[in-house]
Amino acid sequence: MIEILQFDFMRVALVLAVLMGLTAPAIGTFIVQRRLALLGDGIGHVALTGVGFGLLTSTSPILGAVVVSALGAVAIEVLRARSRTGGDVALALLFYGGLSGGVILTSLSSGNGSGLQAYLFGSIASVSRGDLYVVMGLAIAVLAIVVVFGRELFLLCQDEEVARASGLPVRFLSLLIAVTAAVTVVIAMRAIGLLLVSALMVVPVAAAQQLTRGFKSTMLVAMAIGVLSAVAGLVGSFEYSVPPGPSIVMFAMTVFVAAVLGGILMRRRGRPDDQKAEVTG
Repeated sequence: MIEILQFDFMRVALVLAVLMGLTAPAIGTFIVQRRLALLGDGIGHVALTGVGFGLLTSTSPILGAVVVSALGAVAIEVLRARSRTGGDVALALLFYGGLSGGVILTSLSSGNGSGLQAYLFGSIASVSRGDLYVVMGLAIAVLAIVVVFGRELFLLCQDEEVARASGLPVRFLSLLIAVTAAVTVVIAMRAIGLLLVSALMVVPVAAAQQLTRGFKSTMLVAMAIGVLSAVAGLVGSFEYSVPPGPSIVMFAMTVFVAAVLGGILMRRRGRPDDQKAEVTG
């Protein structure tokens, strides 16, 4: 670990790993609770168009991805809420349109598609300090939204009709979740890749659900698993010369399997106590 810190790009990448390990599971908890686990995948494909536009115009691919993915997230929510098109169909439309647009725009750029690989599968060496400063600002914004609107977003994810009856701005909160998810995708895309970024939003949450019961505790444990997976995956990718994205996802999947086994053991140990309490009661 000490050897890794000698490289400037790895120090930058590790900071990015911590940021995406915190933000992705934080917003992912709301997405999973609302049964929109594939939302990150849809937004990731849309973000490709923004990356392609940035490469074509020699501007910032990150800022392009933020704008395009945010617009795509709004489009998904509008299609889901106002049209006869179901949420899964809306996601599929954005899947295909975003991927096609990104490939076409990138092929028209001077890079001829080679620059897109770093965004698809992640690239540690491609993360610059300038990228890190932009990502830090986006991460602070995402975490601030979770803190400020956490209660309202929780009620919305639990039951949309109850939230509407309680006087909450359901449409605004739905759009807020979608746009925040879009920003989170952009935060993680440089290290984990757009094709796998949704995994870091879902897998740590699924692992935390095996060990916790409350919503807040699930989010906190998921964020801890996210940071652990991101950092360990980056270190593993550096040590064994494998792509960072798959390395991070595989570590998160390993934690999920361990959490499932741990959850089973916890429930089995709890049964004798429950039975004893029933007898004594």
